Amino acid sequence: SCAHDWRCHRSYCCQDPGPRIGRFYDADGNELAEPVSFPPHSVALQVLGTFILWVGWYGFNPGSTLGISPAGYADVAALCAVTTTLAAAAGSVSAMFTDMVMTRKATGETMYDITMCMNGALSGLVGITAGCSVCEPWAALVIGIVAGWVYIFWSNLLVKLKIDDAVDAIPVHFGNGMWGCIATGLFASPGLVDNAYGTPNYGWFYNWGMGNGTGKLLAVEIIGVLFIIGWVGLIMIPYFMLLNAMGLFRVDALEEEVGLDISHHKGAAYDLSGPSEDVKEKYEISNSQRKKEIVLPAEGEENA
Repeated sequence: SCAHDWRCHRSYCCQDPGPRIGRFYDADGNELAEPVSFPPHSVALQVLGTFILWVGWYGFNPGSTLGISPAGYADVAALCAVTTTLAAAAGSVSAMFTDMVMTRKATGETMYDITMCMNGALSGLVGITAGCSVCEPWAALVIGIVAGWVYIFWSNLLVKLKIDDAVDAIPVHFGNGMWGCIATGLFASPGLVDNAYGTPNYGWFYNWGMGNGTGKLLAVEIIGVLFIIGWVGLIMIPYFMLLNAMGLFRVDALEEEVGLDISHHKGAAYDLSGPSEDVKEKYEISNSQRKKEIVLPAEGEENA
């Protein structure tokens, strides 16, 4: 199961303390006409972090076989690696190009959002985790494509509900955690289920194709989804309420404006101060003098 990938408690965590200052409301609490997007501090690090997670997922999914030498284990691990790769790639392309089409329809401009691309890849990884060992490669592509759409749907839904998820963890992990479980109940292949688990519980599409229409595995996955939501809510909501009551759930407005790097981590992560105005002026004078020395001819050349 990909239940450990779920961040369903994060929806409460984001909603209860309220959005970041300036996201949906101004400093006086007045609602803004349009939500304000805060750009990431480094897209390059965002891409690097995404690929680090992607590579780590190969230890997560294929590594979950917990063996490679026993008979059949290598086949399962290899399938997990293939389905993981296909779903991540499909989710990345799906989210980025779907967002591009939606943006062009709304504004008339064609733009490719790297953030959508990266979160789409993570959505595909989350979506395939539950069924990586029992889904065919073609099904992994379908799961990844839908995962990109699920991410966009949940991301836009949070904005409409004015829930401020700074890194879109809810759409990636909660939304696609649910989709991954449901997708397993739809796409689990009989032969692959037998190979990995030795049980007769197959995906609903396969059962329907066999003419019996049994949806036992799909029903179990849906029950699992509901159970996890209830369990996480029961455990985490009281914990967050306690943190809120103790004043530990959110920093104050001044610390938020200054930034946690300065208020909690002994200084800014980046030195953005730059040279002083005096230094800039001295450099401009020095640079101007050097240019004059290059342009003016030497005295001997002038007499000649």
